[in-house]
Amino acid sequence: MIEVGQTPDGEAIYQVVLSGGALTAKVLSWGAILQDVRLEGVSHALTVGTRTVEPYLTRMASFGGLVGPVVNRISGARAVIDGAEYRFEANHEGRNTLHSASAGTHRKLWTVADHDEGLVRLEITLPDGEGGFPGNRSVSVTYAVDDAALTLTVEAETDAPTLLNFANHSYWTLDGAETVADHRLQIAAERYHLHDATGLPTGEIADVDGTRYDFREERRLNLEKPYDNNMILADAQRPLTRVAELTAGTGVRMVLETTEPGLQLYDAYKMTDLGVPDHEGRPLGPHRGVALEAQGWPDAPSYPDWPQIIARPGEMYRQVTRWTFSKD
Repeated sequence: MIEVGQTPDGEAIYQVVLSGGALTAKVLSWGAILQDVRLEGVSHALTVGTRTVEPYLTRMASFGGLVGPVVNRISGARAVIDGAEYRFEANHEGRNTLHSASAGTHRKLWTVADHDEGLVRLEITLPDGEGGFPGNRSVSVTYAVDDAALTLTVEAETDAPTLLNFANHSYWTLDGAETVADHRLQIAAERYHLHDATGLPTGEIADVDGTRYDFREERRLNLEKPYDNNMILADAQRPLTRVAELTAGTGVRMVLETTEPGLQLYDAYKMTDLGVPDHEGRPLGPHRGVALEAQGWPDAPSYPDWPQIIARPGEMYRQVTRWTFSKD
């Protein structure tokens, strides 16, 4: 563990390097960010990011971060929990909440609670009422490397009913090219959520059959139109299940397993040159990576008949997501 920077308040930010065989990963205590992932025999990073820490404090806050307590969008910046209405910070289109706004855990300093060669556990406490979210919440995240697999485990407890829905927000680039145009994707989803022009779910659920979102069989990413939809994997959390596979023309492959019922597919079409070079020293740009965010259904509180993301005292919120890499 080494100090690699400081927060605006002067607190130390640490980087922990994990290795366990063919895979090496770098994790920051700021935002619980997965900063870099490397596979033996591959010369480039498998995630979009940068070598320095400062950009992650501002314009690159979501790159590789653990987003919570509620990832994605909450329409109207409000939710009803057990009959009580809660209002949150509206940071999206002036009326919705995106990635928990300023209360987002990807914008916070975590404590390194434990680490060794192949594992790091980070912890954070979120106070009652922060960002409008109820409950004092204790959260831990563990990244563990085993040979060519990286496993993320998120656990959280609360002392009052609240909303919890975490997701890692890495942008994957398996060939290191300027775009992911040469990537092929398979997702075990028969349905997906429709959204409006702002990316907010409309409440409509559609079959993937006959659409560009039909990834039941592996197909090339079509970047002519943007991808930014939640793919429906299941109607509830379930045991760790293989749900997606991403492959580059170079033969590098990533298999994704998760316990979560949703997978946000986003092709980074809005990514711009942030004036910060990536791991390979090049400027960022649209479609540089593809995000596959394992999560609960977005904006679930607005639709009572959807799988909900309410956590209660005495219950343990737990999410597991695993990425396994290989090269032909």
